Amino acid sequence: MPRTLWSESDRAELLARVDQLRPDMTPAWGRMNATQMMTHLRAWMHLATGDLPSAPRKMPMRFPIIKQLVIYVMPWPKGVPTAPELLSQVSHGWDAELADFREQLRTFGKWESRSDWPLHPAFGKLSTKTWGVLGYKHTNHHLTQFGV
Repeated sequence: MPRTLWSESDRAELLARVDQLRPDMTPAWGRMNATQMMTHLRAWMHLATGDLPSAPRKMPMRFPIIKQLVIYVMPWPKGVPTAPELLSQVSHGWDAELADFREQLRTFGKWESRSDWPLHPAFGKLSTKTWGVLGYKHTNHHLTQFGV
C-alpha cells in the first residue's frame, strides 16, 4: 500500500519531519529556499481542496498509464515544472506558511469522503485515493529536498 495523506500515521510522520525544517536550510536541488518551499506546499494543499483555482495544462501526464506510473511507481522527478499558481503565491513569512501548512496537513483527512475533487492542473481527473498518494509523494519530495 502506498503512503498517503489519508493515513493518519503518514500525516503524523510528515508533520514530524516538518518540525525539523528551519528557514535557513539549503536545498539539495532546485531554486526554492525553505520559505518558498513551504509557500509552495501550502498552496498545493489549497489547490487540492479547491480553494486555489488552477488552469489545466496539456501534459502527457494526463494519459492514464503515464499518470499511474508517475504517481504510483516512479520516484518523483527533480526539476519538473509546476503549476504557475503554485509558484506565484505571495509568502506570508516562514511562521505563517509553516502554521498554515501544518494545519492543512493535520486536517487533510476530513476530505477523504469527498467525491467532487478539482481537476489537477497536470494530471487532470484524480480519484480520492490518488489525491492522497500524490499529496504524500509531493510533500515527501520537498521535505527530502531539504534533508528532512
